Amino acid sequence: MPAIARLAGRGARRRLPRRTVRLRMTLLYGGLFVLSGAALLGVTYVLVLRAIGGRPPELSINEAGTEPGAVPAQPPQSRQSALKTLADQAQDAMAGQISDTMHQLLVQSGIALALMLVVSIVLGWIVAGRMLRPLRTITATAQEISATSLHQRLALDGPSDELKELGDTFDGLLSRLETSFEAHRQFVANASHELRTPLARQRALGQVALSDPEATVESLRQAHERVLAAGAQQERLIEALLTLARSHAGIEVRRPFDLTGIVQEVVEARADEADLRTVKVHTSFAAASTAGHRPLAERLVVNLVDNALRHNTPHGEVRVTTGTVDGRAVLTVTNTGPPVPPEAVGRLFQPFQRLGATRAARTEGLGLGLSIVQAIAHAHDADLTASTRPGGGLSVTVAFPTASDPAPPARRRAPLSVH
Repeated sequence: MPAIARLAGRGARRRLPRRTVRLRMTLLYGGLFVLSGAALLGVTYVLVLRAIGGRPPELSINEAGTEPGAVPAQPPQSRQSALKTLADQAQDAMAGQISDTMHQLLVQSGIALALMLVVSIVLGWIVAGRMLRPLRTITATAQEISATSLHQRLALDGPSDELKELGDTFDGLLSRLETSFEAHRQFVANASHELRTPLARQRALGQVALSDPEATVESLRQAHERVLAAGAQQERLIEALLTLARSHAGIEVRRPFDLTGIVQEVVEARADEADLRTVKVHTSFAAASTAGHRPLAERLVVNLVDNALRHNTPHGEVRVTTGTVDGRAVLTVTNTGPPVPPEAVGRLFQPFQRLGATRAARTEGLGLGLSIVQAIAHAHDADLTASTRPGGGLSVTVAFPTASDPAPPARRRAPLSVH
């Protein structure tokens, strides 16, 4: 029996209408109308009752029972008794008339309130449906969209209200997701290609060494050294990919650090490489403190300085400056080098993108340096600005938040500004 009762209860609940937002809004409209109508009816009843009087006025007669100056036609006592009886009857009739009138007012007002309640529920259902139509459009579109159809947009029309704002926010989310998915697909395709290259080189070197019937110790040593070099390149690539993925994951705990100290250490460590490339490094350091992930910030500085040294010209220059501007720690790295078209600056910050790189440059670099810089800057909520130089080369500026006021995720800034 208890099982049958539970099944009956479930069946009854299934037969009840679903408590949708439209139904709740309609019931809310109806309830508010009933309350306001009942309040209005009560106020009207009290005002009408006060206007006509809650009880009829007392009828008075003079002591003689007639008007002053009149000649009584009957004895005074009998005439006064008749007039009093007539006054009582008139007063009772007026009281009954007032009671009937107020009762009719109450009954007819209640009937009108009930009729208007039905009308308000019907109108509330219609109005709620029209108001929630954009929400149904958003729900239907969200159910249809998948990873292969992120190009769809709501493009809601109508007044700029909360639902229109919700639709525009949803369109912005779809746009960001589409960009992220496309970048992810491109990154996976490029990463798989770049990872296959050293593996194929290693396999080819091993096969050539093994297929040589006259292989010597020296030739095998050389082949082994090439295999080790290809493995080292693969390790650098994997480390760069892990750094990139870690930067995209964001920073959970931020700790203060001295940006100027990091930059000084990186520049000093690359003094020999700058001399080898015949590149002059100019520095201008001022106090610059920020907060974040120090190892990732150091990787950002290393990539910027290495990129400035690698993509330079003989007897070129690199200028590295740090300081505090408007309360923010700012790092600027400027280098001479080949001319860079302004429209190609944004592409340089995409993974595995190299602008007119020679074969030697492709072997030396991985094509991930500036993309890692962009990801680390985004993780630190820093403003990243890149601009071309008239004589060739690139200027990159990173403005970190102050150490005392790290930006929360809601204040994420644009990761790259191209000029």
